[in-house]
Amino acid sequence: MPFPFPLDVRVPLYLAPMAGVSESPFRRLCRRFGADVVVTEFLSAEGIRRENPATIGKLRFGPEEHPIGVQIFGAEPAAMGEAAALVTDVFQPDFVDINFGCPVKKVVRRNGGSGCLKDLDLVEDVIRAVARNTHLPVTAKIRSGWNEEMRDPVTIALRCQDAGAKVLALHPRTRSQMYSGAANWDEIAAVVEALDVPVLGNGDIKTAGDAVRMHRHTNCAGVMIARGSFGQPWIFDQTRDLLEGRPMRPAPSVEERFRIALDHSAMAAAYEPDRRGAAIEFRKHLGWYVRGLPGSAELRKTLYAVNSHDEIAGIFDDYLRSRDRYEAAGPDGAPLETVPA
Repeated sequence: MPFPFPLDVRVPLYLAPMAGVSESPFRRLCRRFGADVVVTEFLSAEGIRRENPATIGKLRFGPEEHPIGVQIFGAEPAAMGEAAALVTDVFQPDFVDINFGCPVKKVVRRNGGSGCLKDLDLVEDVIRAVARNTHLPVTAKIRSGWNEEMRDPVTIALRCQDAGAKVLALHPRTRSQMYSGAANWDEIAAVVEALDVPVLGNGDIKTAGDAVRMHRHTNCAGVMIARGSFGQPWIFDQTRDLLEGRPMRPAPSVEERFRIALDHSAMAAAYEPDRRGAAIEFRKHLGWYVRGLPGSAELRKTLYAVNSHDEIAGIFDDYLRSRDRYEAAGPDGAPLETVPA
């Protein structure tokens, strides 16, 4: 069955919806580096229907971001339907995605995100309400269940399909696992086998090689990359190389990595009206861009103190001028931060 939007690739690569990360500047950057489809941060249906300025502000996207989906979350079918109608009429994305996967406490305590997985009748009601209120394809992102006792991704996925989901993305962990343990790719394969609609695989993709291994292991129709894109948006181009049998292009040099980070910073500064707030919010991206470089612990400490995008270029220049000193310190890594997806 074809995807509900035009794609000219056999295995489309998606940038996952991630709170505080998959904002418009990062979506545009990932599109430039080979992401075939992007999805907004997950947005509250209540915030949308009440036209909360902060929520509505996150719905802005440009023509270069298509195909793009808007992801919404909530546990009240009527509110979800109303939000889908507003998103469709005002913002005109290519599809509406429903978040049944977010494990964060402040979302699930009201049965939003993966909290809905405790009640599969509610899951169906939400999907049907959204589908009734938009002419766009409705898709869903799920986890494997609320907890180990309720772990049943095939049943959850079938209920989503029966309710009208046209594409389903599975992160094969339960809500109770959060981001611990390993994503069970066998569960993606089982859902692929059970469903008629396309299934996207998501979870534990840190490199282009991981994305290709997931596809081969599960036969998923597409791959959704989340934390693997942090600080390396070129993972999409690298994955496409491997999927199409070409030698994988190398990661950018340090100088090029810094140029990409500065380009991303400039886009973020132009997008957000609060320049200081945007710079502070951008600090996490800077940490990801320099992860693994020699002496990056010291470099991150400096970058995490920036209050202006204008400071970043000078810090990078100082690092390049003192590269010998940093290289003598040896390689340094940093753990990925956990971001809701």
